[in-house]
Amino acid sequence: MIIYGASGQGKVVLSSLSEEVKLFIDDNEALDVFCGLEVSMYDSSLHAEQLLIIAIGDNIVRKRISEKVTHKFGVVVSKDALVNDTVEIGNGCQLLHSSVVQVDCKIGSHTIINTNSSIDHDCVISDFVHIAPGVTLCGNVSIGEGALIGAGSVVLPGIRVGAWCTIGAGSVVTKDIPDNSLAYGNPCRIIK
Repeated sequence: MIIYGASGQGKVVLSSLSEEVKLFIDDNEALDVFCGLEVSMYDSSLHAEQLLIIAIGDNIVRKRISEKVTHKFGVVVSKDALVNDTVEIGNGCQLLHSSVVQVDCKIGSHTIINTNSSIDHDCVISDFVHIAPGVTLCGNVSIGEGALIGAGSVVLPGIRVGAWCTIGAGSVVTKDIPDNSLAYGNPCRIIK
């Protein structure tokens, strides 16, 4: 496995993997070593047989990198994550430490389900979403492409959070949130 992103998210992904990591890729030319592993600029011929995971928390940056990388993408499921056998997981996803994903959920490509998050039954999470640590998505929740659900937030059953929304940390989402919104609070209110 190759990890693209020599930073905090890269450390978390590295600690979640049971397989050998060959190297880190990063756009910072000044980095030579990270977590005891070689750091290199991206080169499509470098370890071309290896799967790659983009360990960058910023959804827009993760999407941009996924469009230029030619390696095949892997999936990271932490050894202590609980993922039901019926869950559909897209390429490039990260299901990290102590996360729980229940029956019949669909998780889009390059999505991060971060530490200690709980995703209940029948949720649909689109591509390039970041579910921050400690988030709870109740049953039948829908999350649009590129949305960020802030740490410790709760999204109540059947709610839809639109594409490219940001939900502030600690929010309780009780109503649908339209695309491209910034919202936070308890109850969650649209700010812009």
